[in-house]
Amino acid sequence: MNATILVVEDDGLIRMDLADTLTDQGFKVLEAGNADEAFEIMEQNALIHALITDIDMPGSMNGLELARHVAEIRPDCAITVISGRYSPSQGALPAKARFLSKPVSEEAVAQTLAELGVG
Repeated sequence: MNATILVVEDDGLIRMDLADTLTDQGFKVLEAGNADEAFEIMEQNALIHALITDIDMPGSMNGLELARHVAEIRPDCAITVISGRYSPSQGALPAKARFLSKPVSEEAVAQTLAELGVG
């Protein structure tokens, strides 16, 4: 099965690099620059297996708020939150979500997705 992953990152270069890495690992990748775009994509695509989102983004909500909202509306969606500036406090992430510090390595992304059952 080729899992579909939604990458939400406002920095185009980081988003492109992450999307390329995931594509090389065999995933189908959808991209959004902020939470508002992410919700539009989620409305159009029923099968999104995982969300990878940055914390600090422009728009109506940040990545932590997006992660919490996605956990409520799509409990089967694996969630990974990334940031180079912030480290979420205990309880800030949804129950099954994971956190990775930027810069994220290909190995860390692959391992995290495997731990979350995305493959």
